[in-house]
Amino acid sequence: MPDRPIIGITMGDPAGIGPEICAKALASSTLAKFARCLVIGDRRWLPNRLEVVDLHNADPKKIKVGRVAKAAGRAAMEYLEKAVELAKAKKIDAIVTAPINKEAIRLAGYNFPGHTEFLAARTKTKRFAMMFVSDKLWLMLATTHLPLAQVSRQLDRKKLVSLIKLAHETLTRFRGRSARIGVAGLNPHAGEHGLFGREEEKIIKPAVDEARRFGIDVRGPISPDAIFNLANAGVFDLVVAMYHDQGLIPLKLLAFNRSVNVTVGLPFVRTSVDHGTGFDIAGKGMANPQSLIEAVKVAAHFARR
Repeated sequence: MPDRPIIGITMGDPAGIGPEICAKALASSTLAKFARCLVIGDRRWLPNRLEVVDLHNADPKKIKVGRVAKAAGRAAMEYLEKAVELAKAKKIDAIVTAPINKEAIRLAGYNFPGHTEFLAARTKTKRFAMMFVSDKLWLMLATTHLPLAQVSRQLDRKKLVSLIKLAHETLTRFRGRSARIGVAGLNPHAGEHGLFGREEEKIIKPAVDEARRFGIDVRGPISPDAIFNLANAGVFDLVVAMYHDQGLIPLKLLAFNRSVNVTVGLPFVRTSVDHGTGFDIAGKGMANPQSLIEAVKVAAHFARR
């Protein structure tokens, strides 16, 4: 692989800030040091100076900036379809995704909670996870985009053991050493020996114990109100959180615009920004491209490894 891998950046929802952050990121001199970047989108939404895989599918007459639209959702997913095609053909070394709008993609007929599940389905990947990387905290999620009321029902000992093993394998490969992993409890005080819930005793602790038998350096369940402070202090290399907001709230507090979403388990590298489509600021020139820049840096680093 060359020192500067080819990174395909999907433009995301054209009605959001995706086009703007793509333009700002590539206009800077930063990315050229790490990668050769190719935007996958519709040229009409981007400055002509950028090199674009031009699908010409997001008609500006049918899409209003800052508004949810079926046409925008379809366009965003077609960019992603093209990126998968290029990655499978090894014409690009990694995929970086700008944000999509989940309501828009549903209107367009795509019944996926987000990028992660779509990419897993398109590559027939069964063992995958969302991992978030930053200079302050590395994080994996036991469950992803679910209503909070469904989280407990979706927790499973075997799946949690598999996730811990995947975390261990991923960090060992990308960081070059064995990982120290902390697993959060689901309930306040990690259940307080069953006083506040039984998931820790029935699911989480047995999974941690089983993972330790594989030689993995893992501890838990640890109270959710303590584990992230321990990780920030350097006790753990990665935290496994039980649900989306349990992990993403401390991550964004510690490293907003500097954290990167990585889908591990896919046959190619995929990273993403840590924010949404920003409809409220779309078209106003206010969008910050830093998370996209970080996503390209991480994608290039992982692709080389």
